[in-house]
Amino acid sequence: MTINDKFESITLGGGCFWCLEPLFEELRGVNNVVVGYAGGKKNNPSYEDVCSGSTGHAEVVQISFNPQEISLKDLLSVFFESHDPTTPNRQGADVGTQYRSIILFESDVQKTIIDQILLKLTKENKFDKPVITQIQKLDQFFPAEDYHQQYFKKNPWAGYCRIVIKPKVDKFRKNFQELRK
Repeated sequence: MTINDKFESITLGGGCFWCLEPLFEELRGVNNVVVGYAGGKKNNPSYEDVCSGSTGHAEVVQISFNPQEISLKDLLSVFFESHDPTTPNRQGADVGTQYRSIILFESDVQKTIIDQILLKLTKENKFDKPVITQIQKLDQFFPAEDYHQQYFKKNPWAGYCRIVIKPKVDKFRKNFQELRK
């Protein structure tokens, strides 16, 4: 989706949305990151609805970015390095369809870039197992409840943040220093 002449957006799911949000917020060229739900069949699902597994939604981040400052390829590099795209419906201890690996594209151009990256990952045997990330056109995105937005930033001392999110953020900062703001 073109947000204006300058920005595009892409929606990504790779486990708990709390884990992805802080990574993408630190990238240059990223204007906004909103956690939410997509890829399901219920309008305006709640967190409880999504966690039940009955709606088909994934926990996702919708990223608004300036493609003149950061490429979709770079965003997807961060995405594929920040979760396991070979495990169905699971990231670490988080289990359920809401934690699946998914890319929800908004244009044919984005779809072409995604296909090229997936082909490259396969040719390079980047992962020990096949990538099973779902690729689909974004139908609807529903922002998550306010208390989920900026969760890591607001709750850095919470157990999940210290044990699960902080190590991911540290690894990201080390591996993607050149892409950070």
